[in-house]
Amino acid sequence: MNKLLSSFLTLCFLVLVFDTPTSNATGRNMVDGIFLPSQKNEQPYRTGYHFQPPSNWMNDPNGPMLYQGVYHFFYQYNPLAPTFGTIVWGHAVSHDLVNWIHLDPAIYPTDEPDISSCWSGSATILPGNLPAMLYTGSDSTSRQVQDLAWPKNRSDPFLREWVKSTHNPIITPPEGVKDDCFRDPSTAWLGPDGLWRIVVGGDRDNNGMAFLYQSPDFVTWTRYENPLAAADSTGTWECPDFFPVPLNSTNGLDTSVVSSGSVLHVMKAGFEGHDWYTIGTYSPDRENFLPQNGLSLSGSTLDLRYDYGNFYASKSFFDESKNRRVLWAWVPEKDSEEDDIEKGWAGLQSFPRALWIDRSGKQLIQWPVEEIETLRENEVKLKNKRLKSGSVVEIEGVTASQADVTISFKLEDLKEAEVVDTCSVDPQALCTDKGASSKGVIGPFGVLAMASKDLKEQTAIFFRVFQNQKGRYSVLMCSDLSRSTIRSTIDKTSFGAFVDIDPRYDEISLRNLIDHSIIESFGAGGKTCITSRVYPQFLNYEDAHLFAFNNGTQSVKISQMSAWSMKNAEFTIDQTVKSAT
Repeated sequence: MNKLLSSFLTLCFLVLVFDTPTSNATGRNMVDGIFLPSQKNEQPYRTGYHFQPPSNWMNDPNGPMLYQGVYHFFYQYNPLAPTFGTIVWGHAVSHDLVNWIHLDPAIYPTDEPDISSCWSGSATILPGNLPAMLYTGSDSTSRQVQDLAWPKNRSDPFLREWVKSTHNPIITPPEGVKDDCFRDPSTAWLGPDGLWRIVVGGDRDNNGMAFLYQSPDFVTWTRYENPLAAADSTGTWECPDFFPVPLNSTNGLDTSVVSSGSVLHVMKAGFEGHDWYTIGTYSPDRENFLPQNGLSLSGSTLDLRYDYGNFYASKSFFDESKNRRVLWAWVPEKDSEEDDIEKGWAGLQSFPRALWIDRSGKQLIQWPVEEIETLRENEVKLKNKRLKSGSVVEIEGVTASQADVTISFKLEDLKEAEVVDTCSVDPQALCTDKGASSKGVIGPFGVLAMASKDLKEQTAIFFRVFQNQKGRYSVLMCSDLSRSTIRSTIDKTSFGAFVDIDPRYDEISLRNLIDHSIIESFGAGGKTCITSRVYPQFLNYEDAHLFAFNNGTQSVKISQMSAWSMKNAEFTIDQTVKSAT
């Protein structure tokens, strides 16, 4: 975009912002609800370094961005209860994506276009460093519309107060779309023609779609004749995300960079409780997104997912300070609503992940942002440790309930691997059928996390190696929750996915972020990710243990392992918060 066009667009938006009457986005029509959490020993499932509000309900991440050197994180928040209800935008800020300051909620229901709730949306930094927030409002008839807000005082790096456009709603549901199936506008990108573009999730006749809209001024939006992406029989697409990724690089790109020979695009949509994505080429002149390899967003076992566990409604942003794309996601509870009410809170966020495309160009890689390493302490190392069949070896010297563990396994003989036609099998079903206690040939081997000393409670994150009738090998990664707790009211569904590596040439690596009731697992350097929630019965986290194990008939070798205890991240409440106690 040339400088003249950029300056003109900036001027147009400034005129709209400062010459148009606005309404206060943070009017207190509801009772505020920011409270300090209980002591840790009274809250055994609260985390030490994953983001969560001091109390009450949290779900989708919203509008993450970097502004004047400060990271902003917004989230769906019920300030009145630890259950879903009337939703506002919670708000927190950070200088490092690790330690956070809680602020007053940024956007409340105040006007007809969002009077019932302020639902998910995205941030866009407009020319002139102007943050603009597009979000879904639920009006008095529960119709879902798209609204616009911006900071009241751009000189405040914390952006504590927001105002809403009186043009709201700026987008209403198109013909043929149900009023309650049209939501979650994406970050906008600017095309070579000077028009802004966004996608909004929805469906027609149960066929999921990312509706494409264009605007010359960020206020007046026109729907393009065709959706940017669609799939049959998926139901409503939620929280769509669309962004460029460079080939042969771990860097991120600004959302307005267009596809080229060295740049592809990612289309992500949430449905059926999972976040699915596909990689392809985008042509802004034809408004066409063409997925590669014929992959779609249909929800089949062949389609790609960010994470194969509890991980939903994700949102990414471009962090220009470190030239990376950063991903967040909601990690919901798997205990009961009664448990949440007793705890006084519900919902976590995944630890922020850097996101880039694999060297093959076929899938994305995810890895915790490097700042997490500031929390590490008391490293324990292990090298060239052979795990014979039936071995269970405790990893001592780390705080097992709050740890970062990286481990790499070397296999010696693959010829006797079990024969399974992995092209026709559901990996999650395979993990359920062949759990950690089911003896195989090459595997299961891996880690037992959040385990009791007697192993009656344990969460097994492990691998198994199979071969098909033609001798092609497949690596299965599982998170087996069947023994994660002896509590009967917990959802203990196991998770699984295949890992795109060749075990003949590559060691099999695993990283686990363990934080009380959440375990984030990264297989093969982040090619396959599985996030799990665990609620062991033992409440004293000094009783948690960590083990490496092998339940295959063949030995495997731990070529190297590093494990760290993790310090608590700092979570504080800003002095200006009106409801701080």
